[in-house]
Amino acid sequence: MCGIAGIFNVKGEAVSVNTVQRMTDSIKHRGPDSEGIWTDSNVGFGHRRLAIIDLSPHGHQPMQNDSGELIITYNGEVYNFMNLRIELEALGYKFHSNTDTEVILKSYELWGKECVHKFNGMFAFAIWNKKTKELFIARDRYGIKPLYYYYKNGLFAFASEIKALLKHPEINVKVCIPALNEYFSFQNVFSELTLFENIKILPAASALSIRSDDVNSFSVEQYWDYNFTNDHTISEEEYIEELERLFEQAVNRQLISDVEIGSYLSGGMDSGSVTSIAAKNFRNLKTFTCGFDLSSASGLELGFDERLKAEFLSNIYKTEHYEIVLKAGDMERVMSELIWHLEDLRIGQSYPNFYVARLASKFVKVILSGSGGDELFAGYPWRYYRAVVNDDSEHYIEKYYRYWQRLIPDSYKPRFFSPEIYPDILSYQCKDVFRGVLKNKLKKEITPEEYVNHSLYFEAKTFLHGILVVEDKLSMAHSLETRVPFLDNDLVDFAMKVPVTHKLKNLEEVIRINENVPGPKTERFFEQNSDGKNILRKSLAKYVPESYTSGLKQGFSAPDASWFKGESNDYIKDILFDKRARIYDYIQPEMAKDLMNEHFSGKTNRRLLIWSLLCFEWWNKIFDPA
Repeated sequence: MCGIAGIFNVKGEAVSVNTVQRMTDSIKHRGPDSEGIWTDSNVGFGHRRLAIIDLSPHGHQPMQNDSGELIITYNGEVYNFMNLRIELEALGYKFHSNTDTEVILKSYELWGKECVHKFNGMFAFAIWNKKTKELFIARDRYGIKPLYYYYKNGLFAFASEIKALLKHPEINVKVCIPALNEYFSFQNVFSELTLFENIKILPAASALSIRSDDVNSFSVEQYWDYNFTNDHTISEEEYIEELERLFEQAVNRQLISDVEIGSYLSGGMDSGSVTSIAAKNFRNLKTFTCGFDLSSASGLELGFDERLKAEFLSNIYKTEHYEIVLKAGDMERVMSELIWHLEDLRIGQSYPNFYVARLASKFVKVILSGSGGDELFAGYPWRYYRAVVNDDSEHYIEKYYRYWQRLIPDSYKPRFFSPEIYPDILSYQCKDVFRGVLKNKLKKEITPEEYVNHSLYFEAKTFLHGILVVEDKLSMAHSLETRVPFLDNDLVDFAMKVPVTHKLKNLEEVIRINENVPGPKTERFFEQNSDGKNILRKSLAKYVPESYTSGLKQGFSAPDASWFKGESNDYIKDILFDKRARIYDYIQPEMAKDLMNEHFSGKTNRRLLIWSLLCFEWWNKIFDPA
């Protein structure tokens, strides 16, 4: 796990070593163990190393192949690298290290751009081919490892984090209005845009190539995609048995390391099962939980603290367990540091993740996460149930789009965004972006099961990707590598084939209600319930107690809805009710304050909007756009 950066002057101008150094220095938190710079005329690579596998100097990057024709800078872990190494050695390739970096480099040497299909893991890398004068960049299937790039006027630059790109003297900070529109629609960005104008994120499962002296050679191609289907060729019992095998295989694959590994233990089924398998391999495995002071919480938030559940699992698995307890006020203490690390604003109240990653980093260098299980196995049934029965695909788009406008619906935007930028808002339709995610999936005749699969596809491409980007930033802020066993290639390929009827327990009942008894009776299915991940619950019962596999799905969140009305209220108003607030260059203050007051009065829960406004204000303070 590392940080990478680079410059390619397509028109031939020499690369400044000092600029590459500044870019690399800005992300030293991603790799405090060593650094490396390589330049050759119009190309330069930078690398910050977090040593996980082969801690020796042989793992130093940027790395060259034996001929010196290929140079790589790489961030990530390829868990099947030893199998690939054996295959390459059988073909005559010699190795000088025990790293996966060298395996990737020689895989490219043999298979060219098709090498990305060989890798099972998380990665973002760049390879320069001296012979062909071509730069090749690729990102893993799911987007676990982020990679950003800038391309304008013959300057191509890339980096693990945007802040590194901003060290280039030709790259300035300006707000990207279309991305701002997406962010305040979805609390996420579904396209390749970022809030920084002219800076894009390379999409997951994509490869980019560009050749010297040819500004038109730039291309981005998707090499893999999710494909959720309904395979009814085997029984549910066979699905459960195979799922158990693949899950254990996935976790065990990701335990490869030359440094100590820990695990997040939230008290839920997914993290609990990952921890269960890891604990069999490591005596006194270290586990980490974030809890919350609920003394001022109310309603659903009274159940947000899962420390007791985590402690119970820790006792079962005999882990060495550590906890941090957050209270109202901890958010404001960390906001500036948090936003500097996040930079690419996306989903969720992420400061608890920042705190628990900081805790874990004091003890381990690698942490296991339970992310991905919900998106693969339908963990949010109240979302899918809203859209299982439709007149046609456009009806489905309309309903699902309306649901995913988490912050500001289209009808509010004329009053929400300032008149100065609203024409640009109006010219960029978020519904078109939303529809574009599903452009190759929709057809005229679609069954309810297919609509659920489309929703799983959509959420894996958008919601999960946002989670992964945030998770990477917050762990690497503390030089901590996060691994995601549920996103093992074999496990994902299998999960996508499992029929929806095995994932959602009450799908047939919801379909009948929608068809025959429309109205309030459907509402119970639109609330949090335990209908989702049915087959995963049955499979993971082997690893965690029944009370965990049968419980309601609950996200990892602080009781912010209560805190925003109480202890944090003065802080919020001091920042967001200030007429000098930077957000009001883009947002109309009257509308923003009216919406926030709806939350403070208890009329509507707008915690996500308040959090997003706070983040955007701090983003403006820190990055100071022109």
